[in-house]
Amino acid sequence: MLSKEQIAQRIAKEVKSGQYINLGIGIPTLVANYIPSDLEVVLQSENGLLGIGPFPTEADVDPDLINAGKQTITVLPGSALFNSADSFAMIRGGHVHLTILGAMEVSENGDISNWKIPGKMVKGMGGAMDLVASADNIIVAMQHCSKDGQSKLLSKCSLPITGIRCVRKIVSDLAVLEISPEGGFVLKERAPGITVEEIQSKTAGKLIVEGEIPEMTFE
Repeated sequence: MLSKEQIAQRIAKEVKSGQYINLGIGIPTLVANYIPSDLEVVLQSENGLLGIGPFPTEADVDPDLINAGKQTITVLPGSALFNSADSFAMIRGGHVHLTILGAMEVSENGDISNWKIPGKMVKGMGGAMDLVASADNIIVAMQHCSKDGQSKLLSKCSLPITGIRCVRKIVSDLAVLEISPEGGFVLKERAPGITVEEIQSKTAGKLIVEGEIPEMTFE
């Protein structure tokens, strides 16, 4: 299975030059470390940052520079800092080309649950609902199964819904999958050493397998 860093590295291959990109809390923030230097992209954080760079080394940590997940970050030349109202105006105005989010569950029709577990204390939804309602392209970074081995890719989400029919692609620790317009997880790539049969056994929702499924690469 892929590590969190490998999931982020694979997602970085989806990034295109010229995009404004929001990186959600958790695995998505690691994507900043793997974006090729020849791509001109701008990373956005909903607490009011444009132009986020890779995570800092210990010597470069600035406690005044944090992302929405309260992690210390670096900023690139030309970056901008502003208030959260302006940040959400950017999000709600449709100016973010790609949103990369974590998820607790994703359904086979592209619904996402990623902010609340009933009966458990949570910090709040953050910008999740605004992001999934406003972005044209949403990629989910997630573990394929929960800690107790239950699939997180379902026919229908059991947790409170963050957004409906909004997810385009999922990169899990087992596979790369796309959401079919007709419903279902279309298997596009598998993690090195992982079989189609294992992915099938750990996917509770409808899995669509067409032809030979290649192993994912990171170059």
